[in-house]
Amino acid sequence: MSEHFDLLILNGTVIDGTGAARFAGDIGIRGDRIVRLGALADCTAERTIDATGLAVAPGFIDAHTHDDRMLLADGAMVPKVSQGVTTVVAGNCGISLAPMPSPVSRPVVPPLDLLDDTGEWYRYRTFADYLAALHDTPAAVNAACYVGHTTLRAIVMDDLTRAATPAEIDRMQELVAEAMEAGAIGVSTGLAYPPAKAATTEEVIEVCRPMVPHQGLHATHMRDESEGTMNSLDETFTIGRTLGIQSLISHHKLAGASVHGQSVETLKVIAAEMDRQKVSLDCYPYTASSTILTYDHASKSGRTVVTWSRKRPEFAGRDLAGVIEELGCSMEEAVAQLQPAGAVYFRMHEEDVSRILAFEPTMIGSDGLPHDEFPHPRLWGTFPRILGHYSRDKGLFSLETAVHKMTGLTAAEFGFADRGVIREGAFADITMFDPDLVRDRATFEEPTRRADGIHLVLVNGVPVWEDAAPTGHRPGQVLRRRVAR
Repeated sequence: MSEHFDLLILNGTVIDGTGAARFAGDIGIRGDRIVRLGALADCTAERTIDATGLAVAPGFIDAHTHDDRMLLADGAMVPKVSQGVTTVVAGNCGISLAPMPSPVSRPVVPPLDLLDDTGEWYRYRTFADYLAALHDTPAAVNAACYVGHTTLRAIVMDDLTRAATPAEIDRMQELVAEAMEAGAIGVSTGLAYPPAKAATTEEVIEVCRPMVPHQGLHATHMRDESEGTMNSLDETFTIGRTLGIQSLISHHKLAGASVHGQSVETLKVIAAEMDRQKVSLDCYPYTASSTILTYDHASKSGRTVVTWSRKRPEFAGRDLAGVIEELGCSMEEAVAQLQPAGAVYFRMHEEDVSRILAFEPTMIGSDGLPHDEFPHPRLWGTFPRILGHYSRDKGLFSLETAVHKMTGLTAAEFGFADRGVIREGAFADITMFDPDLVRDRATFEEPTRRADGIHLVLVNGVPVWEDAAPTGHRPGQVLRRRVAR
C-alpha cells in the first residue's frame, strides 16, 4: 500500500548506527520521526531525495564539546553540521556557561575564558535560565548540557587554591540540584585546571551527590593525563563507585613521551572496571590537545601553537618557538606576555590514539574550542576524519563500527532516547555522506577548512546542511538524559 511522507529518502545504503551490517533501503519521514524503512519506491512525499551511492546514517553525536556559547551566539553551528553532527554535549571539563547568579568578575578566570573571556555571556543566573534560552532560541543541532564543577567553585568560593568548606559544598549542592531539576545531564569536572586542582575527591563526591536521584553522569577531565594517569583513573572510579553513578573519562589520552604506550595498561584497567561499574570514555582522533596556554603545558610539549591571545592577538596561529624568538625572551616570559591565551600542544603518540579509538566502548568527541581565533582542526574535522582517515584509509575499524561509535553507542551511553539509530519511531537525525570521498580537510595550518563528502544533514526531520551550505533552519532541541531505572 502506497503511503505519503513529508520526506522520502530512496536508494541509499543504510548504516543504522547499531554496528549491524549496512543494507539497501528507503526511509520515510513524517514530522521529526522516521516512520517507515524498507522498499518505498511506490510511495509519495512532499520531497524525495535520491541517495544513490551514498551512506545514510544517524546524525553524529559529539560526545565532548565546549559549544555552550556557540549554540546561542552562532546557532547555525556550521563547524558541526558541515561534518554531519546533529547533537552536541556541552558543559565539559568543569566549565559551563551557567549558572552565574551574580555578574562574573573580570578578567574571567581560566579556563572559564575558553567559553567567554569578556564575561558577557556569563549572564544566566540559573541553569534553568540557560536551558530556557536554548529552547527559545534553538540552534541547528540538538544539545545536552552538564553543569560544571569549576564554574560552581568560581561562583561560591573566594579562594580557589583551597578545598571547599562544608558551607561552600552545601551551596554547590544547591546549584547542582537546581541544574538537575532544570534538565542538566550531570556534573562535569576539570580537576587538571588550577581553579579545581585543590578540590579533594571527597569534595567532588559531595558536590555530585544531588544528581544521584536523577541518575546523572559524572564526566571528568581527569586530574592527570600523564604520569599520574593511573591514580586519576582510580579517583574517577572511586567517585562513581561511592555514589553509584556513571563515570565518563573525557578525551582519554596519554600526554608526554614518558607515558607513550601506556594506553595498553589504561585500557585494560578501564575494561576491568567496566565489569564492576558503569564507566564510559571518549576520544578525539588527533595527537595534539588544545586548551589554555600555560608554561607548564608548553614546557612539556614538543611543539606548541598559539590559538588566541588577548594581549597579543597578532600571534594567533604562530608556533610558540617563533614567538619566543621574535620577542627575544624565555618561554616562561613569552607565555606571560601572551596570557590569557590558548594553545595546541603536540604531546600524544599515534599508536596510543589509534589504540584508544579502536577500543570497542570508545565514543567520539571533538573537544573543539569554537571561540579560538586559530582553533585546533578537531573543531571542523573530527567526524569525517574517523570515517575517512581511520576507517576507510587505515582500516582501524569497519565503516559500521565507525558510525556506531559516533551514533548508537553515544546515544545509549548518554541515555538519549530514540536518537543515534535509524529505525522506525526514531527521531529523524540523519547524515548522508559519500563513503568513498568523505574526509577531513581541516589541518593545523588551515584549521577551519570544511570537510568533503557530507551531502545532507537532517535534524529532527529538517535539513540543516545541504549543497555544501547551512540551510538557515534551527530545529535543535534540548535533550535530557533518560536511562533505565
